[in-house]
Amino acid sequence: MLESYSVTLALLDAANDKDPGVQEQVRKSILTLGNHQPDKVLSMCQDYLVKHSKLVSGHRVVVLQTIELVVKSKIDDISSPKIKSIITLASDEMTRSKEIIPDWQQTASNILVAVGNKYINDFMEEILSKFQPGVLPHFYVVETLASLSDSNVYGMVPFLNAILGTMLPMLSMAKQDNMKLVFSSALSHFSESILEYLANLDKAPDPTVRRDTFSGEIYTAYDVLFSSWLQSRDPKLRLTVAEALGAMSHLIAQDKLEEQLPRLLPALLSLYKKNPENYIISKSLCQVLDAAVNMGSRVLETQIDGLLTALHQQDSIKSCNSNERHILCLSVLGTANAFPDRLMVFVLQRLENSNERSRIGSLTVLRHLINSTSSIMETKKLLVLASIKQPLADHSNKVKQRVVQVISAMAHHGYLELEGGEVLVRFIIQHCSLPDSQHVCSLLPAPPASVTAHHSHGPASFLYKCIGVTLQQCTNKELVRKQLQEILISARHNDATERAGVAMGVGLCARSHLDDTLAKLEEFGKSDAFKKASGIFGLLKDKNDVDVEKMKSTMILCYGHVALHAPEEQLLLRLDTHILRSINKHFNTKVRGTGGLAASGLARLAPAGSGPLLAPALATAPAWRAARSEPQLSNTACVPQHIESWLSSRQDHERERAMRTVAELLQFYLGSLNVKNLVTFHNLGALLGRLAPRCTDPSPAVRTAAVDCIYTLLHIQLRYEGFASDYRDDSVETLLTMREKLSDPDPSVLYKTCSDLTKIISKRLPHQQLNTLIFMLFEGLVDSQSNCSRASSVILNTLLRNRGAGLQDLVPEMLEALHVRLQVISEEQVKVAVAQSILILASQHLQTVINTLLSHPLPWDSWSCEMWIALGADSAVARQIMEMIMEKLNIMVPFEDKKQSMLRPGMTKVATSQPLAMTCALRELMLNGQAEEATVTLFPRLFSALLVRVGSSVAVQLPKDISSNGIGNERRASGKRVFLFPSVAVEALRILLARAHLDAVVKALDEDAAWDKMKGSQQHTAGVTRLSRAMAKHAGPRLPAILESLCPSFNNIYECQRITVTAFCSELLNHHVVTELMMIDMLMNSMMERISDPCSTVRMLAVRGLGNVAVGSPEKVLDLTPDPIRWIPVQAANAPWETFSRNMHLLVNDKLRCASIMLLGNLSRFGSGEAVFKDQIHNVLVSLLMHLNDPNAQVVKACKYTMRVCAPVVGSEQITAMFHNHLHEEKGLHYGEFINDLIKYIIQDFPGMLNFYHVTVVQFFKSNWSEIRASAAMFIGEKI
Repeated sequence: MLESYSVTLALLDAANDKDPGVQEQVRKSILTLGNHQPDKVLSMCQDYLVKHSKLVSGHRVVVLQTIELVVKSKIDDISSPKIKSIITLASDEMTRSKEIIPDWQQTASNILVAVGNKYINDFMEEILSKFQPGVLPHFYVVETLASLSDSNVYGMVPFLNAILGTMLPMLSMAKQDNMKLVFSSALSHFSESILEYLANLDKAPDPTVRRDTFSGEIYTAYDVLFSSWLQSRDPKLRLTVAEALGAMSHLIAQDKLEEQLPRLLPALLSLYKKNPENYIISKSLCQVLDAAVNMGSRVLETQIDGLLTALHQQDSIKSCNSNERHILCLSVLGTANAFPDRLMVFVLQRLENSNERSRIGSLTVLRHLINSTSSIMETKKLLVLASIKQPLADHSNKVKQRVVQVISAMAHHGYLELEGGEVLVRFIIQHCSLPDSQHVCSLLPAPPASVTAHHSHGPASFLYKCIGVTLQQCTNKELVRKQLQEILISARHNDATERAGVAMGVGLCARSHLDDTLAKLEEFGKSDAFKKASGIFGLLKDKNDVDVEKMKSTMILCYGHVALHAPEEQLLLRLDTHILRSINKHFNTKVRGTGGLAASGLARLAPAGSGPLLAPALATAPAWRAARSEPQLSNTACVPQHIESWLSSRQDHERERAMRTVAELLQFYLGSLNVKNLVTFHNLGALLGRLAPRCTDPSPAVRTAAVDCIYTLLHIQLRYEGFASDYRDDSVETLLTMREKLSDPDPSVLYKTCSDLTKIISKRLPHQQLNTLIFMLFEGLVDSQSNCSRASSVILNTLLRNRGAGLQDLVPEMLEALHVRLQVISEEQVKVAVAQSILILASQHLQTVINTLLSHPLPWDSWSCEMWIALGADSAVARQIMEMIMEKLNIMVPFEDKKQSMLRPGMTKVATSQPLAMTCALRELMLNGQAEEATVTLFPRLFSALLVRVGSSVAVQLPKDISSNGIGNERRASGKRVFLFPSVAVEALRILLARAHLDAVVKALDEDAAWDKMKGSQQHTAGVTRLSRAMAKHAGPRLPAILESLCPSFNNIYECQRITVTAFCSELLNHHVVTELMMIDMLMNSMMERISDPCSTVRMLAVRGLGNVAVGSPEKVLDLTPDPIRWIPVQAANAPWETFSRNMHLLVNDKLRCASIMLLGNLSRFGSGEAVFKDQIHNVLVSLLMHLNDPNAQVVKACKYTMRVCAPVVGSEQITAMFHNHLHEEKGLHYGEFINDLIKYIIQDFPGMLNFYHVTVVQFFKSNWSEIRASAAMFIGEKI
């Protein structure tokens, strides 16, 4: 048991291996263990995920996939409690992240579906808890419900009515396309599941379920999808909605469907124009027509003509592959039972149209009608026989191909036995007896090249070709081998024309004798003829060298023609082992120019051909022959790789030759291309990325050839998408017009044309190719031709504007590539364009851009700084970034307390990297002058945030990883931005003030050296005080908004931040501007709250601030009228008296004690004549008397001052006179006599206070100072 546990745990750890093969083996191994002990293995997997909550996504996915495998394999053997825990785990994993992470969440969804297939009730209990009314569910919750409705129809359908009831209100809440898409997909799956359930009621658990059970909910959903979502700009969403509408049409009530058909059918037909992928549209249309026919729709009769025309047009266009045509024909057949005569007349009339497309479409439909509706067609056989005769005379091979297919179908259904059938038989026989080039077999795609196509190489060449044709027909293999030997040995290999003829003859022979031809070529390659110049004698370089190289050229040409003419199905099996291996063996620099034909022959196999092995044939592209009749071609993947050095050459003629070579290659490739199945043109993005920037090349010839290349590439892409060779796309054809514009050397015209060209590329380029194109353009930013590097930037930015919104996953990689490119770009205009690229990405994926740039290691190099500065160019983007950063700074930990070292006791504050990076980001953003608008708008919040950051930076050390990067002057050479901590925040604050045009504030702080004071821990508060003073003098109107932003920081958990904010606000009370701006009450309240702060420095600053009120706003007290408002300062001043009366004896700090007592004196000005102040004076009188004998002289002076100014409030003329006469700051005082006389007056004037004074004095017996304890004893003694 223990061994099994250890093995499973080790396998789970190994699941993070980078090798997919290892991951697969881990899954299989754990599955093997799980098959024996499913509960135990599932528990271990579950515990592993719970304990390692921060596993990388890939590792987590492998563990979840393993759980899925075990569940699917042993679902019957897993205990019920374990099933429930697995459901909970999978549900949590699936919905943990709000963002869509397909690999992770799909795997978790798969687990739920696997469990739900057997335990539907447990599944529904969990999943419906996350599918609540009024709350938009997680994407994969809906996706999981849809998937289970497919795999467990009988289990899910009984729940669907309730699910639909909950889902319908959610449809109006879905604003994002991805949620609309998953809802549409779910409705499609639900509808299909319901239809399957209804079609098999005999097997269903509840046979009472009826179609009308769901019709109301389905119609409500249909209305949302059809009226709103079908008009989406997202083609994927449109197709998904169309698919759902088709499935839903069978469940909508008949009267509702009849009402909707006049709108629904044209809407579906219009989608053909908007989407290149027509299969789904055709499927949906077929379902709608089927539903309409089944219910005997009368509306359909009014739509039939338009339907037949549109469907026939679709069946004739090039984009339809066989599957789509089949669906389209079925769509037509859906109407056949209802309208057979009209359908037949329509199809046969179109056969009379000589247009190739129309005729091909009609023949295709006719073939399906013959095969699929024999009962309907029985009475129309003679009509079909009469109508088919006209296409027999068509000269188009494509039409003939369809005619042959129709005749074949007719033969199976007895048409040819009727009168007139012999004409069709004769047609077949005639085409079987024609030469190869016109043989009926050649009506199939990709006809072999005609032997008689080329007679321009002279008599010898023509004779060799004749020999090849003759050997092709020969059945004597020995004779074939003998003749091939003779041809290869007797040929004059130095003659290029004869070499070409030999190669042609050998290639033609290979059409019928491939293995014999390859064997003879290999035998010839090993013969003595190739060894004459080998060994030590090869050093002599005699004429044999030339002969051997020419013979190798002949061999490579022969292999090229073999590849060109041999049967494809045989050739593919021998491609690697015979042809490519032999070509590489004979290939060297002297024969590269002749290797092109080998590539040409192999290129017809693309994309199945092995691209990298064809590369050598292109290495010397300018040396290729100029004869266009036999252009040289390589697999298109190799074009940029092996001609790149010439494409970017500094010599005009080299670039011209290279570009023209590529153009001819691509043209030949297009002409030879035969796409039998829809495949992806994987190299399109890479090729466009290499070639498009050359459209602004300094050489007009290069520009023209570049446009030709792009034009050809886009046509190749159309062919790969399934369009016919003669199809013309309007947008692609506009390139021909642009070609003329590129003759103008004006750079502005060239770049404008280049931008227009990019829009066309963007329109035609598949999404999966976009990333390759973009990264190729990144390389083009450092092109040797400045025109082309600028063009790369223009193309890049146009692409990002048009298609960048769908590239979120690539944003980090793109930013890293731009960061690398910035380090080597010398062209200033290109740097500006790169900045624009970053800004475009930020406008589309702001959060991702910010996260990526913040992750750059500190200190940032100058290029990282440039990227941040670039973001400041757009005021709106800059504002968003600033707001996001400020929000994050408010909640992030500014530093951590860490132990200094093992040898030194105590803790030290170490800055956290993220807030530091954000502060740097604000600094760089504000350096861009175009960010001024955003900076001024957010000035109060920015000022507050940066002031708090300054406070958080004092006495804080840099993290070790930043320190190790180095911040000294030696880093300047490597581009590192030099900065010291905490100067980053101070610098940012200085830039902010400058951007806000507060030059007077900056000047005042410069003169006072306040910036340096703010950075140091000893003078930090002094520096902040000077900042506050300058702001009060020169930026008064800005203060209310600043204080509003600063207020939350008064209660911050970080002491350093409270110190900074309190210091700033304390000084403001020293200036009358706070009264003018009606801020004094708020500031005083804040200071009074800080008096009880745990930090003594904050308390001292608060007391100082309250004392500053009398200096800054004395008239506030003097000018108050008898009004309730008068009590605001009175009540505001009441709290500190109470606080000081309780805590005076605890104030150990001399300065704080002195400031507190001075504050009492200053506050007494507020209470002149107020009864409440009289009480407060008596509350603190004992404390003042005790500290009148304080060991600190300054405290004694403060007591004298406060008692003298408070004297009028005491309420005794004798005591007032005594205070005025004896308590002068600069005069001495006999404390004993003073106390003796004063107590007499107290007993006389305030006998009721004696007990209070007694209790208060007793507290001072515990004072830290002996002088105070003595004073307390003296006071009690005199009183007694």
